[in-house]
Amino acid sequence: MIHLTLIGIGTGNPDHVTGQAIRAMNTADLILIPLKGDDKADLAGLRLEICRANLTNPATRIAPFDLPTRDPATPDYLNRVNDWHDAIAALWQAEIEKHLAQGGGPNVALLVWGDPSLYDSTLRIADRVARHLPLTLQVIPGITAIQALCAAHAIPLNDLAKPFVITTGRQLRAHGWPPAADTVVVMLDSGAAFDALPQDGLHIWWGAYVGMTEQIIIQGPLSEVAETIRTTRAKARADHGWIMDIYLMRRSAQPSA
Repeated sequence: MIHLTLIGIGTGNPDHVTGQAIRAMNTADLILIPLKGDDKADLAGLRLEICRANLTNPATRIAPFDLPTRDPATPDYLNRVNDWHDAIAALWQAEIEKHLAQGGGPNVALLVWGDPSLYDSTLRIADRVARHLPLTLQVIPGITAIQALCAAHAIPLNDLAKPFVITTGRQLRAHGWPPAADTVVVMLDSGAAFDALPQDGLHIWWGAYVGMTEQIIIQGPLSEVAETIRTTRAKARADHGWIMDIYLMRRSAQPSA
């Protein structure tokens, strides 16, 4: 029986790694490190840095593997993502089987950005692997990008006794402001999905690389800072070759002190 542990490691700050996560890393026989191409090499580098800083078990093996990309030729979004997840699961299975064939132990771990439960597909990929390998699953929670964003801006996630919605840029473009929500958190935005909304009466707190040394944050009335966010985002993406950003918007909000 293979024991697979998905370890949330926060948003890029090595200090986000919890004591529980460190213990889980040191009980692993194998830690899989996905490589996402040269433009995101620093993401794999941060995972390796976290391993170097926290691993004390000399028997733990680290195995990088090349992550496949989504096929743009598949027109339907969900089919494209499902095919991609199938390909990733096949790679996980191959790496685990290779490790076991070489006499490795059954405890396998992956380091997951943020938390494995929130807008992350690692759990769904693990389910695919479990269809082919005998698997038990453990999840170690991590600091989410939402927590890091709110901390960076020193704001609460919700107004007093008011609801909030977590959604994606794709959903915001397709459906607009979610009904009955006073606060909306937008993740996985390929860029400026807030342009789909009437901007008056909205306040935005935006952040890129939150929790990392490269962190950038901007806040203000959406009508006043939208263009600044667009240009800042484009420059940061060009400088780093990749970007991870997130933002929170609130109706009729006043800037925090």
